[in-house]
Amino acid sequence: MMLKNVVFLAAAVAAQTSMAPTNSTTAAVPTSTVFDEGVPTDQPIAGDYSGVWRPQVHFSPPTEFMNDPNGMFVDANGTYHLYYQYNPTATVAGNQHWGHATSTDLYHWQNQKIAIFATENSQIFSGSAVIDVNNTSGFFPNQDNGVVAIYTLNTPYAQVQEIAWSIDGGYTFEKYSGNPVLELSPNSTQFRDPKVVWYEDHWVMVIAYSQEFVIGVFTSPDLKEWTHASNFSHHGLLGLQYECPNLVQMPVEGGDPMWVLTISINPGAPLGGSITEYFPGTFNGTHFTAVDAAARLGDFSKDNYAGQFFYGIPPTEEQIYIGWASNWEYSQVVPTGQSEGWRSAMTVPRRTKLANVTRVGWNMMDQPYDLSPILDSPLATNDSLGNGSIFIDYSSLDSKAIYFQCNVSSIPNGTYSMGTLNFTFSSSQTQESVSGGFFFGGDNPFWMNRGKVLGFGETNPFFTDKFSVGNPINANGTFVLEGIIDRSILEVFLDQGRAVGTMTFFPEGVLDTMVLKTAGLNEGVVVSVAVWGLKSTTIA
Repeated sequence: MMLKNVVFLAAAVAAQTSMAPTNSTTAAVPTSTVFDEGVPTDQPIAGDYSGVWRPQVHFSPPTEFMNDPNGMFVDANGTYHLYYQYNPTATVAGNQHWGHATSTDLYHWQNQKIAIFATENSQIFSGSAVIDVNNTSGFFPNQDNGVVAIYTLNTPYAQVQEIAWSIDGGYTFEKYSGNPVLELSPNSTQFRDPKVVWYEDHWVMVIAYSQEFVIGVFTSPDLKEWTHASNFSHHGLLGLQYECPNLVQMPVEGGDPMWVLTISINPGAPLGGSITEYFPGTFNGTHFTAVDAAARLGDFSKDNYAGQFFYGIPPTEEQIYIGWASNWEYSQVVPTGQSEGWRSAMTVPRRTKLANVTRVGWNMMDQPYDLSPILDSPLATNDSLGNGSIFIDYSSLDSKAIYFQCNVSSIPNGTYSMGTLNFTFSSSQTQESVSGGFFFGGDNPFWMNRGKVLGFGETNPFFTDKFSVGNPINANGTFVLEGIIDRSILEVFLDQGRAVGTMTFFPEGVLDTMVLKTAGLNEGVVVSVAVWGLKSTTIA
C-alpha cells in the first residue's frame, strides 16, 4: 500500500538503495495502544448500510476509509477472517489500523473490533496472517490454532516488519516484545507489505522493496528470525513501485498445482493509477521463477487492486481471492465519503485456478465464489433467446443487486460476422446507465462503459469511462458471461473467469432496469439467459 505521501508527506525520507536486511531485537512499541481517543477499542464500529450507493453483497467498511485487504485466513471451524487497511477517523487514507470482519460464507460479514491499532507517530500498514499450528513461534505452548499477524510498521523515517500474536483466534493481538523482526540497514521508507506462507518445513515471506522493483524472498523457522534467500526483480509492468505481493499455490486445470506470484503497482497501470499483475511459475522454498516474462493483468478494468488470497486453503482446491475495488487515482474523492460517510468496497470473493488456455497461454481463472447463500428468486430465464432481448424491472428488489449469466453455444468456427451481445443497466429516474457487451468477430472484444453516469464520473478526469479486452472464442464454439451488479459496482467474468472486469460508478439516480439484447447471430446459435436477484447481506 502507498500512503507515505498521504500520511507523512512532510517528514518522508527518500528511499535508500543497496540496503541489507537485518533482524532486530529492539524494544517493541507498546502493545495495543491507541493515540486517537476517538477510536473505540472495546466494541465493533457500527455502520449504516442503507445508502443508495452502499453495496449490499460486497464488503464495505462500517464507516470512513478502507483500502487493501490484509491477513485473510480461514480457521479450522470454517470461519473466514478478513482484515483490512482502515482509517476509522476520516474518509481518506491515514491513521491506518487493521479493521476486522468475519464470515462463514464470505458474503454475510460480521464487523469485529479493530484488530491492530496504530500508535503515536506510526501506522499499521499491509501484511498477512498465518495459523502457527506447530507453535514454531513459541507463542502458543498449549494450542494449535494460534494466529500470528505479520505487518509493516510505517513511520516517517522507516518501514519495518513486525509481528503480533493472538491466542483467541485472531480477534485480539499482542505485539511481540522483540519487534521489529525485519528491517533494512540503512533504514528504508519503501520496504513493505509482507506476505507469509508455510513451505514444507519453514516460513516464507515475500515483501516489496517497492521503488527498487524487487520482491524479496525471506525464510524463517519461527516467524521471528528472518534470512534473505533471493530476489525476484524487474518483471512485468513496473510503474512507480511494487506493492502488496502475494505468493500462492493453486490448482491447474488438467495438471498439478503451480505457484503464482502477484504484484500490485501504483501508479503506472495501462489505464492509469493502480493495477495488479501476476506471474505463474515454480517455487522451491527459496527462489521463485516465472514461466516467462509476460505481464498478465488481474483485471481489464480499473477497480481491482492489492488483492490477496486466504491462508489455509489446500493447494489442490481453488484458492479464494478478494481485492480492493477501487483505484488510488480517485479512491479518496469518490462521493460516498461526503454523502454516506464511507469509502471503498472489496470485490466479491472469487474462486481461482490456473489454466493453459489455447491462444492465450497461462491464465488465472476467477469466478464468483458460491453464490447460493445470497441468491434470491429468478428475475428472468430464457433458454432459447436467439436474436432477441430481455427487459427486467428490478425497482422492487430491495438490494438493487443482481446476478446474471448468459451462455452462447454453437458459435460457427472461423471468421464471424456482426453478432453482438449487449447489456445495459439504467435508471428510470435519470436515464443514466452502465453497459457492456461482446462482439462475435474480429478480435472478439468485450467492453464496458460507465461514461453515461452523471456527477462524479463527469467531473473527475481520472475516472476512465470505457474498458475492453480481447476474448477469443473458445474452440468448442461457446461463450459464457457472468456478472454481478451491486448498486455502485459491476463485476463481469468471461468464459469461467478467463478475463475479469471490475468497475465502480456513482449514479445520481438508482439503477433499476436491465436490458440484455443479442443481434446478428447466425441461425443455429443457442443463447440462454438467467437473471437472479441477490439478497441484501445484513452486516452487524
